[in-house]
Amino acid sequence: MNESYDKKKMIETLTDPQVLIILSELEEGNKESTYLAKKLQLSHEEIKKRLEYVIQHGFVRIIQEEGKTVFAADGEKLNKIMEMDENFSSVIDGLTELDQYLN
Repeated sequence: MNESYDKKKMIETLTDPQVLIILSELEEGNKESTYLAKKLQLSHEEIKKRLEYVIQHGFVRIIQEEGKTVFAADGEKLNKIMEMDENFSSVIDGLTELDQYLN
């Protein structure tokens, strides 16, 4: 993968618990900003701030649809970086377990 981003910073961003929750929501499809804000109890601005690095490098896109802000993930790019980092899958497994316990 010839991308111009700091791999360590990208992994740190992607393993942030709030970012992981957002990405798990986006895995099911595009989500409106208001839905994510309500679910995570974060403002739209905070969500954009947490996703800033992944948005900057095309892992997540912001789409304006009918006057609404929608977030969309590039699943292919996300899968590639996850496959590249062996520690990432163990982090995902642990957070998935935690999310299931909390829900």
